[in-house]
Amino acid sequence: MKGERPGPLLYAALAAELAELDEGGLRRTRRVLESPQGARVRVDGRDYVAFCSNDYLGLAGHPELIEAAQAGAARYGVGSGASHLVLGHSAAHHRLEEHLAQFTGLPRALLFSSGYHANLAVVTALAGRGDAVFADRLNHASLNDAALLARAEFRRYPHLDLSALERLLASSRARRKLVVTDAVFSMDGDIAPAPELIALCERHDAWLLLDDAHGFGVLGGSGRGVLEHFGTQSARVIYMATLGKAAGVFGAFVAAHDEVIETLVQRARTYIYTTAMPPLLAHVLEKSLELIAHDTWRRDRLSQLIIKLNQIVISKRWRLLPSMTAIQPLVIGINTEALAVSEALARAGLLVPAIRPPTVPRGTARLRISLSAAHCAEDVERLAAALNALQ
Repeated sequence: MKGERPGPLLYAALAAELAELDEGGLRRTRRVLESPQGARVRVDGRDYVAFCSNDYLGLAGHPELIEAAQAGAARYGVGSGASHLVLGHSAAHHRLEEHLAQFTGLPRALLFSSGYHANLAVVTALAGRGDAVFADRLNHASLNDAALLARAEFRRYPHLDLSALERLLASSRARRKLVVTDAVFSMDGDIAPAPELIALCERHDAWLLLDDAHGFGVLGGSGRGVLEHFGTQSARVIYMATLGKAAGVFGAFVAAHDEVIETLVQRARTYIYTTAMPPLLAHVLEKSLELIAHDTWRRDRLSQLIIKLNQIVISKRWRLLPSMTAIQPLVIGINTEALAVSEALARAGLLVPAIRPPTVPRGTARLRISLSAAHCAEDVERLAAALNALQ
C-alpha cells in the first residue's frame, strides 16, 4: 500500500545502529544558531564565544556584505530558477567567475553550489576507467567519494609522504593521472607542499587538484590562497576553493585553464544537473573579494591569535598539533573524553566542537579550535585558561 510504514524489524535495525553510535560516543547532534555567524553567537537561548566556525576572516555578518545582499536581491531576485546551462546563469554569476579568475591568476573559473559539488565535478569529469587518482590519506571526504564515483583506480598515499606518492606515480600505467589533495587539511591544519607536488606532477605527467577550501582568503599576502602562499603556479594545477568559509558567503569555484573548465561545463554532472546558486549571492561575493584583498589586517590579526594560542595552551594530557593556520586541533584521543571536554567548555560559555571518527582516524578524537579575525586576544586567553584547567 502506498505510504505504508516499513516493518518493525527495519526500524529496529536502525535503532540498534543508532545505539551503537551512542555507545561509541559517535552520535552527532545539532545546535540551533539564533544569531548571525560570528565570534560571539547565541545558540539554544544562550550566548557563547564560538571557536567552531570556518568564518576565518569574520565576514559572514559583515555589514557591507549584508548591504550587498539586499542590493543583489533587489536587482536579481531571490532564486536563479534553473541550472546554468538552461537559464540560470545570470550576469552576476558571469561577472563573479571573471573576477575569481583574475583573483587567482588562472585563465578561467567556474562556480559551483558547494565544494563537494566542485570536487565531484573535477574528478569524475577528468578521470574514469583506465585512469588513476592518487590521494592523500587525510583528504576531505568529498575527494574520496569523487574518486570512487569516477571508477578510476584509487591509490591513497600516507599523509604528506611525497616519496610514497612518487613511487605510486612512477609505477602507474594509467592513461591519465590525477593527484588530489587538500591544500590546508581540514582536521589537522597543516599545509600541503604545493611546489613539490607540482614538480612531481610535471615529472610524471599528472594533473594536480588542490582543494583550498581552508586556505582561500587566509593564505597569501592578499588572501589568494595556497598558490600565492608559495608563490607558485602551473598549467597542471586545477584549483578549487569554497566561498562559504573565509569569504563568508556560500558556494565554491574551480579555476584552471580553459580546456579544463570547458570540459567541466560539458561533462560535470554536478554542474549540469544542479540549479545555479542564487545570483544575489554572486553579487555579494564580489564585495567579499574586495574585502579579502584589501583588509589585510584581518589576516594579520588571525596570525597573531594563532601564535598566541600556541604560546599559552599547555600540552599535558592532550596534544596541540603543529599548525600555523586558523585550524588548531587539540588531540584528546578517546571519543567520550573529547565530548566531555567540549561539553565542559560549553558550560563555561565556549563552543569548541569535538571531532570524532570517521571524520578523523580512530583514536585521534579531538577538539577542532577554529580561530577567526573576529576573535580578540581576550577570547583566546579565556579559551586557553579553560583548557589548561581541564587537563
